[in-house]
Amino acid sequence: MDKQNKKELLTEYKARKVTGGIYLIKNTVTGKFLLLNTVNLQGSKNRFDFSQKMGSCENLKLASDWKEYGSSAFTLEVLEEIDKGNNQTQDEFKDDIKLLYSMWLEKFDPVNLY
Repeated sequence: MDKQNKKELLTEYKARKVTGGIYLIKNTVTGKFLLLNTVNLQGSKNRFDFSQKMGSCENLKLASDWKEYGSSAFTLEVLEEIDKGNNQTQDEFKDDIKLLYSMWLEKFDPVNLY
């Protein structure tokens, strides 16, 4: 790979749309769920899909139920997506997502949370 190609790839990478958000992983048998936030929503979806296909659990809070009910008992649901602003730093983006997470957390009964 030559320097010009590397430079183009780096420019494309930096220009890509970065989407974070709030999502939950729900146990469809018990109705309990884990509320999560991320600065890379697509990456989180990919990890969840991979975990389901492999039958392995990526989150310790879900591990015992994952083992008991199987990976097919869990779903991932995106609740809200936000795009990182062009002039926004990574820390500012994380702070926005943390605020959004706390707002979503208030909407749910803690009894149903993992």
